[in-house]
This record gives sequence, structure tokens and C-alpha cells, in this order.
Amino acid sequence: MRVSVSWLADQVELPDGSTAAEIAEAFVRVGLEVEEVHQPPEVTGPLRIGRVRSIEELSGLKKPIRYCQVEVGEDAPRGIICGATNFAEGDLVAVALPGAVLPGDFAISARKTYGHVSDGMICSVRELGLGTEHAGILVLPPDAGAPGDDAVPVLGLGDPVIELAVTPDRGYCFSVRGLARELACSLDVHFADPARVEVPPADAEAWPVRIEDATGCRRFVARRVTGVDPHAPSPWWMRRRLLAAGLRPISLAVDVTNYVMMELGQPLHAYDTSTLSGPIVVRRATVGEKLTTLDGSARELDPDDLLITDGSGPIGLAGVMGGAATEISDGTHDVLLEAANFEPAVIARAARRHKLPSEASRRFERAVDPALAAAAAERAAALLVQYGGGTIGDGRTDVGEPPTLAPVAMPLELPDRVAGVRYERGVTARRLVQIGCTVELRAEGGRTEIVATPPSWRPDLAAPADLVEEVLRLEGLETIPSVLPSAPAGRGLTPAQRRRRAVSRSLAESGYIEVEPFPFISGAVFDSFGCPADDVRRRTLRVVNPIDSDRPELATTLLPGLLDALVRNVARGMTDVALFHIGQVVLPLDEPAPMPELPVDHRPSDEQIRALVDALPAQPVHVAVALAGHRERPGWWGPGRPANWADAVQAAHTVAEAAGVELTVVAADMAPWHPGRCAQLRLGDSPVGYAGELHPKVVEALGLPPRTCVLELALDLLPLTERRPAPSISPFPPVLLDVALVVDEDQPAAPVADALREGAGELLEYLALFDVYEGDQVGEGKRSLAFSMRLRAADRTLTREEATAARDAAVAVAAERYGAVVRG
Repeated sequence: MRVSVSWLADQVELPDGSTAAEIAEAFVRVGLEVEEVHQPPEVTGPLRIGRVRSIEELSGLKKPIRYCQVEVGEDAPRGIICGATNFAEGDLVAVALPGAVLPGDFAISARKTYGHVSDGMICSVRELGLGTEHAGILVLPPDAGAPGDDAVPVLGLGDPVIELAVTPDRGYCFSVRGLARELACSLDVHFADPARVEVPPADAEAWPVRIEDATGCRRFVARRVTGVDPHAPSPWWMRRRLLAAGLRPISLAVDVTNYVMMELGQPLHAYDTSTLSGPIVVRRATVGEKLTTLDGSARELDPDDLLITDGSGPIGLAGVMGGAATEISDGTHDVLLEAANFEPAVIARAARRHKLPSEASRRFERAVDPALAAAAAERAAALLVQYGGGTIGDGRTDVGEPPTLAPVAMPLELPDRVAGVRYERGVTARRLVQIGCTVELRAEGGRTEIVATPPSWRPDLAAPADLVEEVLRLEGLETIPSVLPSAPAGRGLTPAQRRRRAVSRSLAESGYIEVEPFPFISGAVFDSFGCPADDVRRRTLRVVNPIDSDRPELATTLLPGLLDALVRNVARGMTDVALFHIGQVVLPLDEPAPMPELPVDHRPSDEQIRALVDALPAQPVHVAVALAGHRERPGWWGPGRPANWADAVQAAHTVAEAAGVELTVVAADMAPWHPGRCAQLRLGDSPVGYAGELHPKVVEALGLPPRTCVLELALDLLPLTERRPAPSISPFPPVLLDVALVVDEDQPAAPVADALREGAGELLEYLALFDVYEGDQVGEGKRSLAFSMRLRAADRTLTREEATAARDAAVAVAAERYGAVVRG
């Protein structure tokens, strides 16, 4: 929206000496976005009003060239060469005399051309910097001034133009009236509403009109003006303002409708009454109907299109563009003015469907003031009479009922509470009145409420929060202090939150890096995992509107997203990777409960909230780890060590230690792990996760590094334990012993370790497997498991005999259960 400062000054009492920059700043203060301030084009030197005395057509040339004698207030007229043909003898024009410099550093001088000396230049709109029109020179109205007068003030070359970006929720600002009101609020000055015109009663029809679609057309006003001079020019001040707004002047009738639209925000359309047949009917299009619009295009209409029709059929695409059949022409002297109000969504769809944006549709899309139609029609009719010599016909058609807006009540102190600022008494009511609301105060339950009825042009004011926003922005958002409110005392983290943080911290301290993978998966990933058809992880929930159409399902396992992150890191050159992720998975219910529909106008009841929670699937928290490359990097200190299944198992123990529990490990066969290198993690007799090396086929299918190892553990299945930060420490020295046991080669080490712990009893403080040996020294089909034991008593120094007895008791249990023999 472009508006000249002089146009704003007609409706706002601007402070003396106000500059365009200060006005733009005032717009910004009330929340409007100023795109640019267009300073007036700079013209130096003599620019005069001239009268064309004679025109000589030069012959024998490829294009029309005229040699004109132009009176510029001197003793003799000046001879000027001009290629435009849109002016005649006696017309007033703008003349740049030698020594003038036009916009673009275009210097004017006397020069000989086409056999004559051109002593100046007759200027066009574009040459003067007033617009882009260059089809002909600028012809001034007869009352513009006398030959020789300075043309600068007449042309308005000292009038800056402010360009603003109007957001869809503030359609009322798509007019000078709306912008002027906002400017008056910002500067706190008087606003003169141009829509305050006397509207006669609609006691007779100017033209019969029938609305068949009351949803699409809410009001239709028609006013007739007869006896209009079709050749009467538009006044220069009107043309100048239209040019500044970016519109091309065409004819008086068209210019008047465009001017009133820009001034008030109400689009209008002018019909040549002699081309109308029968009553005007507003209806939807029927299949197969066509309309030739003003741009000359024949358009196939859609049944959703809203039409203006008469006895001949469609004569206009409502709110978008009129039809060519009823267009104002050079012979039009009887004009019917239309000022209607249409449903924004209907107009928006039509404009997009036909790829036909227009100044009218841009305003209707953003909602036009429904109470404005009668005033706009009256204003346009008055301008036609004033400058076209017409007569306003008897009667005024006004069909339809403009919708009314409901009052909005809010506590009087609500803006103060929201902003954290104590405003002066009366500020809230004053600001709401400034934007056009009708307000009243009432006492309700011991407190004062303000009830504001929004004006017809503000349908966006529908809730107390909307009123608060208006008060705050008009008082100045910059006056609201940037102070964070003090946080209320909390209860701290829950036990589950503390455990999650402890697990995350422990894994990070062990060298793992936390990632947040994409939480959605494709069902095809379970085929890559080699999961059987009846695997419970295949039972997923599908998202109705997925972010990624290739991954529309909620994850039942963390591994797909974590492995994607692993592949991405390796692809970027990170060959040694250790990642972890703690997040929720979604496990559908065996018998899903119906999802309740919750109200939106008040808080749901406790029963409704419980029903909602019961209908939700289980969403337990899991922790997953992925390793690839070296777990211990090579360097001058040694060759390093590749990550293997034992590192994944150790990560599980790290998680368990942070959670305050102990896990047991047993061999397992679970996709997507390698069947010979997969461990099931148990808490007591209950499985809580799996760890180990991925199956080679899975590694190949997913494009993972060789020997990738992963862990996934259900964190929510671990009991919450109270862990105190201060451990119990014995002041007495330990006894360190080693024991090597020979067992069958297929005997896992973890059960043997459990047997040793049970046999050693309370004196055992630490037990770790440090060596595994298979060879001739232990015999065929056997292997040796060597354990390091640390024993300590809490209340005394442990003797060698007591430590040895504890070790022998541990060996005895291992021998009884697994046939273990102490290696000699």
C-alpha cells in the first residue's frame, strides 16, 4: 500500500514540520511495517506550465513527430519537438526549459533536431518521476494554472510517498482511511474520517438487485449518476494521488472508483447503464458459463465463482474484475455505481483459480468494512457530479444485511497484568475508543469490566487478548520492560527425570555423544532388520499427516533413527563413532480405546482427560547406543582397539549403574543382532534389552560400517531407586586374589561370575573377568576363565585365611553349578 503524505494530511492533523521519516516511524510504533519511504523526485531548474498554441505535423519521417509552439509566460512562445500525439492545441502541459535537470540526472538543453531547434521538452509522467506511464505526455487540467507558473507545486513533486506492507489480519489498513486512523493513534492527534458522509435513506431503488447467495454476498449498494460528461478529465490532484499509489489514471468514472477504493478501502465498480438489461442478480456460476473480463480474456467459470449477472448473463466476476460487456467507454454518460461486500474466502478462491489478482480482490480477501458500502457509493457519486457534471439519480439500492460484531468483555486491569506495566487511569478505554470501539464500564462480582463493541472494520477483535494487544501496541511495545518474571518455587526434578539425566551424564562421560534422530520410521526398516512377520515391533501407528511421506510411522524402537545418524556421521568422515539417544517409543495398545473429542471453548473435565490418556498408546522411554570403528583410537601409545559386542554390553552396565540397578547378561538370538554375538539384558528374570553386534546382512542392507554394535534398553522397565551421593567406604585394606577356572568351551562367562559372587558373599567388593584362554594347557573342548577378586571387610582388617576361605567358597559354588575346576 502506497500513500502520499499530503493524502494522509487531509485526514490527520500532522504536527508542524513532520517529515516523511517521522511519519514512517510513527507507523512502525503501532505495528505497521514500512517497506520504503519514496522521497519526491528531484527536479532542478525551470519547470513551467505551458499552453500549446500550435502544432505542426512533420512529414516524411518513420514515426509521428510534431513541432509545437508552447506559451510558457514569456514574450514569445518556444518551439519544442515532441513525439507524443495525445495532446491538442490549447492543452496545458509541463515544460522543462533549458537548464532544468529531471530525475535520473537528465539535463535539458536547446538542441537542433528534425530541422528545428527544440527549445525545451514537454514532459511525460515517467520523465517527471511521477509514475511509470510513458504512452504520452502529461496533459494538465484546464484549471492547473496559467502559462509560465511554476509546475513543481502543481505536480506535487515535493510530496513524499510511504510504502507499507499490510498483513492479512489488518485489511482495514489497505486504505488511506485505515492508515490515517493508525497514524492519528500513534501521534495522538485528531482524525477526520472521510467516510462520514450524509447517506440518504434507501426508500427507492436506483436499480433492481437480487442476492441469491447471501453467504457469498452480504450487502450490495447501487447508486446511479446520469448526465456525466464522458470526456471530462479527472482532476489533477486525483490523478496525482493515484499515480503516487501506483495506479494508472484512465477516465473520470474509473479514476473516481479507484480513488474512493484507495481512500476508504471499499472497492467499487462502474457500469455503463445503457448496457445493462434487467435486474442485477448475485449468484454462483453454473457449469459451462463463460465471462469475458475487462482484460479481454474469455474465462471458463467454476461453480464456486460468485457472479454479478443481469438479463444477458454474467457481467462481472464478483470482487475480482468486471466484464467487458458493461465496461465504461468514451460515450458513457449514464453510470451505475456498485459498492458490495463479499465473503473473503470466496473472493480469494476465485482470484487464485483464475490467476487474476486485482486491487479489489486484495481488499476483499482481507475483509472489507461491511458498513462502508453506502458511504463509498455516495462519495463516488458526489465526485462524478462535481467533476463530470452529472446528476445523482433518485433512489438508492441497498440489499442485504451487514453482519454485526459481538461485544467483548475483559477485566479493566487485564492490559496492565499482561504487560507488567501500570498504565494511567482511563488509558484502556481511551485507546479502544481511538480504534473505533464503543465502550462501557460495568461492575461485575466486585471487579470492573470494560465491554467493547468492535467497529465494523475490525472483525479481528473477538477476544479479550485482542483488546489487550490493541492497548499495548498503541501505548508502545517499547514501553514494556524487558524483565523476566520471577520463577515460582518448584519441586525439583522427578525421580525419573533425575535417572534420565544420570544415565545421559554417565554415557557422555564414557565417550558417547548424544544425538536427536528423526522420530518417524518406514515399515520397510523391519525387513532390513530381518525381523519375522510376527515381531511385535512391526505393530506401529501411522501418522495422518506425516512430515516425511517416506517415514509415516511412529517408531517402536530407537535403532532406525540412531543408525541413520551413525550412517550420516560416517559419510561425513567420522570413522570412529559412539552415539547414544534417550527417547520415547510408541507401542500401540492391544485393544485401542476410542479417542474422545475434547471441547475447545472451556477446559476439559477430569473424566475427559482420563479418557484421553487411556486412549493414548504406551510411550516408554528407551536408551540406545551405537558404536562403529575404534573404541580406543590408535596412536603413538598403541594400535588401538576396535569396538565389539562387549563394548555394547558394557554400555548397558554403565546405564544400569547410573540407574542404581544390576543387570545379568545371557546369550540370545534377536534380530537385528548377530545370533552368536547378542546378549539379552535381564533385571532378575525379566528381559529389559539387548546388546551386541549387528548381523552382517543388516549391516550391508543399511549401509553401516562393518562390525557395528548397538544396545537398546527399556529405561522405564528399571525400577526407580533412591541413590545417595555418599557411598559407604571401608577404612581397612583389601585383599587381592586371582582365580582361573577351567570350564566347557561353550560355557558363558557371566553365569560363572554370578556363581563366584554368590559364593564369596559379603566380603567380595569387586569381581572382573580379565583373561580367557583356550589351548593345549586346558585340554580340548575346554577354556580358562581368569577372574580378579577384591575382598574387604567393613569392620576389620581381613586376614589371608578369611580371604582364601571366601575364594574357596566362591569356587565351590562355580564347581557345583558348572563343573568348574581350578586351573593348575
